[in-house]
Amino acid sequence: MGLLDGKVAIVTGAGRGVGRAEALALAKEGAKVVINDLDGTGDKGMVADQVVKDIEAMGGQAAADYSDVGTLEGVDNMIWRALGKFGRLDIMVHNAGILRDKTLLNMTEGDWDLVQKVHAKGTFLCTRAAGRVMKAQGEGGVIVNTSSMSGLMGNFGQSNYALAKAGVYGFTKTAAMELGRYGIRVHAVVPNAYTRMTADLPALKGVTEEMLDPGAMAPLVVFFASDLSKDLTGRVILAHGGTIGVKVSEFKMGMAEGFNKKDGLPTAEDIADNIDQVLAPDPDLNIEIAFKFD
Repeated sequence: MGLLDGKVAIVTGAGRGVGRAEALALAKEGAKVVINDLDGTGDKGMVADQVVKDIEAMGGQAAADYSDVGTLEGVDNMIWRALGKFGRLDIMVHNAGILRDKTLLNMTEGDWDLVQKVHAKGTFLCTRAAGRVMKAQGEGGVIVNTSSMSGLMGNFGQSNYALAKAGVYGFTKTAAMELGRYGIRVHAVVPNAYTRMTADLPALKGVTEEMLDPGAMAPLVVFFASDLSKDLTGRVILAHGGTIGVKVSEFKMGMAEGFNKKDGLPTAEDIADNIDQVLAPDPDLNIEIAFKFD
């Protein structure tokens, strides 16, 4: 018996890397999985097809989908692929992503818009479509979005990506509030893995796939998708590591104690004089803190 027997899942961007690991893990626990990825591999065909073959080889059920998650038509086609093939939808994992890295002053409007289309609009379209199906089914469901450390702590050259991924944090919190009345749980995961998409990032210089294994995310997605987390919603959790160890840790918004003035509005001088109370004493999250395993 698997944790997800009888469930149907969609995983976007599941042809490689983190998405592939998530899809395989869901299938191993008994879920039937739609493998969404619009990318091909030249003469070898679409990467989604190979993941389907991998799942079928281990006795599971899967179907390939090549839709663009940044378009309404693409997401509708993907949803109907799940319903037409497997008859229902219980789990939506939105992992699809791209990078178009440039410093802010050199970034083109096209670089900006394409990243927002895939990450921000794609998250909205996938969550809305899955939520509507799950509400109609009347049996709840689980939606897992994907944020990023770049969005939660910033990263040089990734202002477009950071805005979209930071937005996933607030979007997930809000969607969890709205969809909870239908029994739909909404979470976000925060991968930090060495993949084809991240291999050239300066922050990962000297890091190998074994050190930051894309598979480290998979158990967290299975946890969220299963009844093991039935009492949780609106959580944003990081999972990263590999041979260096694996960390699973929740992100939460913090706030300083603050300066309180009860007799009228504070002046600029008041703020300056009490800046130690206004500012949070703890340092911003950074790579050194995030990679600390002890």
